[in-house]
Amino acid sequence: MKIIYIATHTVLFLLLYSPVSSGSDKTSGHKNSEENKNMILPPCAACKILVDSFKKGIEKTSRGKFEGGDSAWEEDKLGSYKTSEVRLIEIQEGLCKDVEYGETQCHSLADDIETFIEEWWFTHQNNNLDLFDFLCIQKAKKCCPKNQYGPNCEKCSGYPDNVCNSNGKCKGAGTRKGNGKCTCDNGYTGEYCFECANGFYTSYKDEKKLLCSSCHRACKFTCLGGSSKDCHECNPGWKYIDGKGCFDVDECIEIKNSCPDNHFCINNEGNFSCIVCDKACNGCLGDGPDMCDQCTEGFEKKGSLCINKDLLGRKTQENWTRYITYFGLAVATGIILERSVYAASIIGLFIAIYISVSEYVIAHSGIEDSLPNLSIIDNIS
Repeated sequence: MKIIYIATHTVLFLLLYSPVSSGSDKTSGHKNSEENKNMILPPCAACKILVDSFKKGIEKTSRGKFEGGDSAWEEDKLGSYKTSEVRLIEIQEGLCKDVEYGETQCHSLADDIETFIEEWWFTHQNNNLDLFDFLCIQKAKKCCPKNQYGPNCEKCSGYPDNVCNSNGKCKGAGTRKGNGKCTCDNGYTGEYCFECANGFYTSYKDEKKLLCSSCHRACKFTCLGGSSKDCHECNPGWKYIDGKGCFDVDECIEIKNSCPDNHFCINNEGNFSCIVCDKACNGCLGDGPDMCDQCTEGFEKKGSLCINKDLLGRKTQENWTRYITYFGLAVATGIILERSVYAASIIGLFIAIYISVSEYVIAHSGIEDSLPNLSIIDNIS
């Protein structure tokens, strides 16, 4: 009965909740799809998407109709279909349907410039006039040529080959937007990106080219070169020494109580780090149970190490067990001696060798100090 009860409730759970979850996922996916479809893109970006979709349609119809695709094959085989109204209609039927973002905007733009599309198709297609240049730049006026900007497609500073001295980008370049001002790359500044920004120095410069390189990390704001000697001023964590430049400050020495309790200090270039002490320590000078100021509760100093008291207790028990074993072997030898001197002599010899070898190994491995071996220490640290 219990099995039937569980099975019944499992089936009910799946029937009640699975459709809801599935429906929720579908609703979420549908919502995202609608958001992507209705997304509004910048005018030039929308025109580029329309042109890309149209070009995909050209490729699709050439291959789908005649199983070809390359331009030379089209010239020989497509004939009148290549520039026919039938093919244009087929392309327009699939136009914008492959667009991931801004499909609605793409369809709207296609309707607005339909006459321009037809003009290119029937008049300029065979003249090698680029579709993007014709539609988006010349007719729809949504974009500008490369490195031109604004409503009238004005030329960016340094047009055509050295825009913003090749150290930045022109705002609005390629669109009918923007003001043409230079947005400088990292390390460059100035109206035309022909100056080095703070933290950089001029490593090369002529009338047309400027190369800026990073100052040393010790430098604050400006420098004359790439070493710590070239700083005009030192960053925090560094100090200036006459004739030698900026040198790292060892905060671990110069700053008292630089780290909180039960941490030790590590000096880095320009700063420092605080690392928590080993769990065996109550205060420490470095990492590991051999660097403790004092042992924490539950640990005991043995030589230079703070060792877990439980381990020490177990090692003492091991030593006593070993000694009792030796004693037991000696007693057994004495009992055998009463029956057979010969047998007792042989057994006694083997026992003596066994004890000697065992103690020699223990002595030379440091175990006689009642210390755990280093592998155990590594595991508990």
